[in-house]
Amino acid sequence: MAELPQERLLIADMALANSEFMFEETRAYVKQRKAFGKTISHLQTVQHKLAELKTQICVGRAFLDSCLQLHAEKCLDSSTASMAKYWASDLQNSVATQCLQLHGGWGYMWEYPIAKAYVDSRVQTIYGGTNEIMKELIARAIVSEK
Repeated sequence: MAELPQERLLIADMALANSEFMFEETRAYVKQRKAFGKTISHLQTVQHKLAELKTQICVGRAFLDSCLQLHAEKCLDSSTASMAKYWASDLQNSVATQCLQLHGGWGYMWEYPIAKAYVDSRVQTIYGGTNEIMKELIARAIVSEK
């Protein structure tokens, strides 16, 4: 039981790394995919989506880096580790869905890394304790009478 915060932190780190990977794959894809005579990266909606994704990933990285520092100092509590696991794995699923959308139909082809990343992202919210359990642990810490 004492190792659960570390396990959850590891899952959060994997989720964030996968989010970063999917973002970079998608950025490369939209810069080469053409529609209507130019790359789809020239479309404002695509640019805005990339801006949103990058911002969410950077915010997640900042929080996770803070958690890693707390862990290195042996100060990471279970509630904060649960927050990191819950938030990062939800982010991974959101990034996977949005990046797949930017790939269009090609995103479902196994030749594209985004297809596998999309499938793999789903389990992140389940193992290491489901995100519903993470929310329960966080809530208990919030309302406890300590």
